[in-house]
Amino acid sequence: MSSLRGERKRKFKAEINVVPYIDVMLVLLVIFMVVAPMTNPNVINLPTAGQSTKPPSDFIEITLSPDTSATISITTRGSTNGNSKQEGKESALDRKQLLRKLKEYHEAKPELSVLVSGDKDIKYDEVIQVISEAKKLGIQRVGLATK
Repeated sequence: MSSLRGERKRKFKAEINVVPYIDVMLVLLVIFMVVAPMTNPNVINLPTAGQSTKPPSDFIEITLSPDTSATISITTRGSTNGNSKQEGKESALDRKQLLRKLKEYHEAKPELSVLVSGDKDIKYDEVIQVISEAKKLGIQRVGLATK
């Protein structure tokens, strides 16, 4: 019957209206542009670590500074009072000198473990490199000193 009246069949348009989505995206973009300068990604507050189960009583301590200098010493902890005593504290001006002294200390007392403590302003990569080099020297127990 519909063909007798001359009606046309309507074609459906399968289009999505994207204008509201563009509006939402622009609002989100403006929000992120305003909020992004307010955050400071350079400041990271690291959590402090608890004490290990049994810290070594005698160890070689390496303290790294941001100016590529370091100090190395043998630290002995007293079992009764808990005080620590450093012997042979030496300074190293660069990493090669530090590794040379670490090798001397390890050859003199191979049973000692190594604790590496780095300044909070030092690059973490430098600490990892010292730990890696200590492992290459054959030191079995290398750890990070925490505060």
